[in-house]
Amino acid sequence: MLCSQGVAAPLMLSSLMLHLTWASLNPGCVKVSDILSCSNLGLEQVPKQLPATAATLDFNHNHLVQLEEGSFAGLPHLVTLRLAHNRLSNLSPGTFRNTSGLRHLDLSSNQLHKVDNYYFQELVSMEELLLFNNQIVRVESNALISLINLRKAYLSHNRLTDFPFFSIQEHSHHFLVTLDLSSNRMPKLPLEDIAALPASVQGGVFLHNNSLICECAMYGMFRQWEQKGFLSVKDYREEHTCLVYGEPRASVQFLEHSRFFENCSIKAQGLLGDAENNLHVIAGDSAVLECQTSLRGQHLIYQWVSPHQEYIAPPGNNNAMRMYANGSLEILEARIEDSGVYWCMVLDRLQSRNETWEVNVTVTMRDHVVEPFNTGFTTLLGCVVSLVLVLMYLYLTPCRCWCRKQPPPATPSPANECSAQSSILTPTPPATTEGPGRKVSNNKHVVFLEPIKEAQNGRPREALTSEHPKLHVLRSDADSVTSVFSDTTIVP
Repeated sequence: MLCSQGVAAPLMLSSLMLHLTWASLNPGCVKVSDILSCSNLGLEQVPKQLPATAATLDFNHNHLVQLEEGSFAGLPHLVTLRLAHNRLSNLSPGTFRNTSGLRHLDLSSNQLHKVDNYYFQELVSMEELLLFNNQIVRVESNALISLINLRKAYLSHNRLTDFPFFSIQEHSHHFLVTLDLSSNRMPKLPLEDIAALPASVQGGVFLHNNSLICECAMYGMFRQWEQKGFLSVKDYREEHTCLVYGEPRASVQFLEHSRFFENCSIKAQGLLGDAENNLHVIAGDSAVLECQTSLRGQHLIYQWVSPHQEYIAPPGNNNAMRMYANGSLEILEARIEDSGVYWCMVLDRLQSRNETWEVNVTVTMRDHVVEPFNTGFTTLLGCVVSLVLVLMYLYLTPCRCWCRKQPPPATPSPANECSAQSSILTPTPPATTEGPGRKVSNNKHVVFLEPIKEAQNGRPREALTSEHPKLHVLRSDADSVTSVFSDTTIVP
């Protein structure tokens, strides 16, 4: 027991002396657990001695001009390295030697002029690479080829005029979901190389705010991305601009002002292939998405990517989706938010080959299916009812002579009730007079109650009128309307 204590004491003392020596050589740095922060200290070079237990190194906002070979060697636990806001113009060969476990590297806001092939060849575990806000004019064709686990790469706000899309079109980057090339100086896009990218990569390519020259093929590609709901287009719709005939002063937002592309052929939209499978599902129902591939064998690995950039692996995801051994994906109860493009990635471990398959899922409410029929039926029913009402009005107008059983007179008389009704139904009113020797009056209208004769049962008109005060003649001007039927005339 005494021996073990005697051995442990010198080791503890040695570790403490080493920590005190390192702290004295690097004043201002803060070390917390496995994190070392030396940011904003005006450092011109990386300290020679770094704690071997460090998993995160922060050298942001310093004056670093160059990184020497093996600057971060001897750090087996290093995962995150932050070197943003410095003055680095290039990287020496072997800068990241013996740092194969590095997964997050931030070189943003420096003065890098290019990305050479040897910069990141040792970083096989790299997942996130930040190179935005530099002066990069060129990315070499094999600069990213060794980053097989890369998920996100940010190269926006540089001076790129092109990018080697072909270097990742052979499905070498299985997990790449974000490639930000926005705010650069690219006048044209290699559309065929972009079309050869895996579907999961296409959904995360950001190309807005470039110096693109307007052309139909480019417009067709972005319009198709918009229809598929890619976030790169959906979230930056107004920033997608192009130059008409290459004129810098003639910039248009081609997704907002599509009239400039009205004469473009629809065939330009087929650049991304026609191997898309469209699936329509009613909300609440289940749906099975088949993963079609030409790869065969028992060593295949299937994986799906949802429209929300969520990876789905066997046996499923949150009890909402289920995967089968053949790679099929079942949506147990479809929801509206499940709509979008699903990508199936198939990897052959023996031959190091993979393929992707795309399924576009559209989920609609059940009521939407019968809506067109209900609307058409309601419209037709309304037309029929209106027609019946019009016919009833025209041909079923009540006639008082039908209701009374008084026999018609032997000879036609202007005082006859049916003659009054016939005058109503006759387009041209019959000639009537107010008395002997008077002219025809066409401007006087009355409300008919009962016919009034000159004398009835030996009594004159005046007596009959006084006995029945309601039986009187209404006179009016030509501009007033007091009759139900405008063609009714006075019957003496």
